[in-house]
Amino acid sequence: MVSTAIRRAAAKKLRANTTPHERTLWRALKELPMEGSHFRRQTPIGPYVVDFLCPAKRLIIELDGEHHNEDAIAKRDSERQVWLDQEGYRVIRFWNSDVAGDLNAVMERIYLEVYGSRDAETFPLKHRRRG
Repeated sequence: MVSTAIRRAAAKKLRANTTPHERTLWRALKELPMEGSHFRRQTPIGPYVVDFLCPAKRLIIELDGEHHNEDAIAKRDSERQVWLDQEGYRVIRFWNSDVAGDLNAVMERIYLEVYGSRDAETFPLKHRRRG
């Protein structure tokens, strides 16, 4: 297993070198009404670094480029998905083209994942650390 310091350094490097699609989604996520919680970007979780995390909802958002269609990367994504599911996280994935082509639809899906309904009113979210 990779040490915590190495994973944190990798996450910091990823935050410094975001893709245009990640920057676009990050700006949009910061506009979501999420009193009491927030999204984090490039966050280490176990042996992985996830693109975006809402700790209060244990929700992970992953952005995938074309290279995620390659067999080896798709296999790694699948293994990662299984591990994150076992740890109690929900993972939703979007293609970079989704963010570029219809950001409103992406944000609506994220809102549904956070609040359960398009018409739901926002409510304070509490982040509880796991022991």
